[in-house]
Amino acid sequence: MNINYTTDIENITEEGLQELFLSVEWESGKFPSELLKAIQGSHSVITAWDGDKLIGLINALSDGTLTAYFHYMLVNPSYQGKGIGKEMMDILLDRYKEYQTKVLIAYPNVVEFYGKLGFKTENGTTPMFISELI
Repeated sequence: MNINYTTDIENITEEGLQELFLSVEWESGKFPSELLKAIQGSHSVITAWDGDKLIGLINALSDGTLTAYFHYMLVNPSYQGKGIGKEMMDILLDRYKEYQTKVLIAYPNVVEFYGKLGFKTENGTTPMFISELI
């Protein structure tokens, strides 16, 4: 398997995003136009490709100085367990190594994965949301 990682977003399409997001059963995959705009508005994006197929993506939102929030991080299930998510996260962590705070919200089934990358819960904090489906 020859996986290519890139920071270029020119080849990302609505169709590719929809396929990737729906592969992990994320509701946002039903809104490919909005997803593409969100990715285009990100501070940083790392993608993983198998040929011309988008198989992984991670993005960051940032204030440009102190804090980076890693919003999306997903790998097509057919490619999971092959180090692709770790490689994308390593690239992004390196990009933001000088930042004081790197934040993400993890589902329970991936807490161990992020813990191995240095993330931990912070006592006294609770993630909070206002989430409205389009």
